[in-house]
Amino acid sequence: MSLFLVNRYLGDDEDGVMSKVSHSQALLTKLQQKVKQKQRQSLAKQREWTGEEETEQQEVPSETKDEKRSSEKHQQQPQKKRRKSKAEVLLDADSNNSEPAGKKKRKGAADQKQRSQESGQSAAGVSPESRGCETEREQEVEEPNRDSSAATGFRVLGGFESRPVNKVKRVLPQWLAEPDVFHRDIKCNLVPVSSVSGVSAQLLRKLEANGIQHFFPVQAEVIPAILEGAQHGHLIGRGGYRPRDLCVSAPTGSGKTLSFVIPVIQVLMGRTVCEIRALAVLPTKELAQQVYKVFASYAEGTPVKVVMLGGQRSFAAECASLSEQRGSASCNAADVVVVTPGRLVDHISKNPAFCLEHLRFLIIDEADRMIDSMHQSWLTQVLKAVYRSAAGPEARALFRRTEPACITAASLSPGQTPLQKLLFSATLTQNPEKLQQLGLHQPQLFSSVHGPSGSTTAVVDRFDFPQGLAEFYVPCTMNKKPLLILHFILYLKLRPILCFTNSRETAHRLYRLVQLFGGVQAAEFSSRLSPGERKNTLKDFEQGKIQLLISTDAAARGIDINYVKCVVNYDAPQYIRTYIHRIGRTARAGKPGLAFTFLLRIQENNFLRMVMEAGSPGIQKQMVKPESLKGMEERYQVVLQELADVIKDEKSRH
Repeated sequence: MSLFLVNRYLGDDEDGVMSKVSHSQALLTKLQQKVKQKQRQSLAKQREWTGEEETEQQEVPSETKDEKRSSEKHQQQPQKKRRKSKAEVLLDADSNNSEPAGKKKRKGAADQKQRSQESGQSAAGVSPESRGCETEREQEVEEPNRDSSAATGFRVLGGFESRPVNKVKRVLPQWLAEPDVFHRDIKCNLVPVSSVSGVSAQLLRKLEANGIQHFFPVQAEVIPAILEGAQHGHLIGRGGYRPRDLCVSAPTGSGKTLSFVIPVIQVLMGRTVCEIRALAVLPTKELAQQVYKVFASYAEGTPVKVVMLGGQRSFAAECASLSEQRGSASCNAADVVVVTPGRLVDHISKNPAFCLEHLRFLIIDEADRMIDSMHQSWLTQVLKAVYRSAAGPEARALFRRTEPACITAASLSPGQTPLQKLLFSATLTQNPEKLQQLGLHQPQLFSSVHGPSGSTTAVVDRFDFPQGLAEFYVPCTMNKKPLLILHFILYLKLRPILCFTNSRETAHRLYRLVQLFGGVQAAEFSSRLSPGERKNTLKDFEQGKIQLLISTDAAARGIDINYVKCVVNYDAPQYIRTYIHRIGRTARAGKPGLAFTFLLRIQENNFLRMVMEAGSPGIQKQMVKPESLKGMEERYQVVLQELADVIKDEKSRH
């Protein structure tokens, strides 16, 4: 074919001289004969319309367009035909670049080019009209590609358009989106204890004896709700009745502990046989000790017995406290057990006398932290212990206990003691996936934080800050932080101060530095101390013997320390929940309080954004002039040298 085109270009056919060609080329020539005749007719018509010189001027641009169309079309053909089209285009390009010697050669070159183009069309079985339509489509497809490539600087294939992706909004379940809302302002919404329905006269007298004449808003809402779940029988639900599980999200210091102590004591006052019917699980020993004191205070004078299992005593001593001898029989000696998760797992697995088959209330305080500690599988083991009798020899007993499933006629009779879960936290998560781990039954949420009316869109990580709390942040450098603490105590007279650090090493170094500086009664509170030492330290701090208590987050959760006027975040917290619980140690029960956070320059933007997005009413900037610290700098430099020697000596001992 190539040889045939070359011969046509050179004009050998006009002179009547035909070179010898192969047999295949001869066959191809015959097949293309009809196409050549049609082309000659079309060229003759074109010559009639335009003169020879006009045709000569227009041949170059028309040939250029034909070359582009021919090359685009041949790229879609098989490899063999693609090679043929390339050869034709190259030969045609040579004919355009070369100047013909006469009209005869120019006509021959033009004729040959038209014939070569139409031969490619006929070989592919495509008519000139259809080829023109396909070319238009190709140009339309190329236009968006050119626009996108010009915008991005890269060639975009396929004409895809970049569209902004709308952020998916999380939608909450109805019980989370529409909680029972109570007032967050404590002072202006106190409720007289006598006006809360359902509270027994004995407990009302106990409240008055403890100086409590009004309930806080959260207590006025939650206490009747828990008592309502026991109206159909204190211990055995009527017809398989099972009360709803309750979740309470309330600010720190709003009285959540009394919200579950009062109704649980009242329900258990009607029991006949002493069994473990209420289990309060708390994350730390100090918090468990605090809740135990409240339970014991209101259980005094009633048949209800309260026991604490926090690890302060030996395991054998705790086992002995759970049972008592009556003649030759051993009986249960606890109605309410206050326990930490680790100790709870120990008693379930190692103490055969620890029976939870009669459990009526499961109280989970500081629920968000307890959910995070679910890796201990304490809840799974509790539920197995509760429904243990369903698989044992007592499976056919009248009051057997089976794990709740689908409600049927068989499951409703006979009745069984229901298990009700009560969750309390100042920073209760709104993540349904996490709450699902607790297996809540028709949960009901009480909260002081609520979004727009009728909205089911999640309000993520927004919390209620204590009323009466004033928040400040202090810009500083790392080496000025100890001087600022000393300045607050010695010159601003802010005492007592509860100071939080992010690690026990930092707490210990700061404690040693303040101790060496002198003039301040300081103490540390961390895991470096034994449980007994921590208990005595908190007692001294409440009595005013300690002006500065330097603590890790061990004291940030739920600990109710009286007379804390000021909280200082020596190290800025990394998480908003940590910040909420730290500043919640002051401004409790509607009292005023101050919270200061020392911030490095690099921390300011992220911390302030985190606090404002969490719903803070406002955090103010508090500047401390360098001149105010100059009087202590000389002594501070000497103390730093002494501190290095003290720390080095302590490390050598260990």
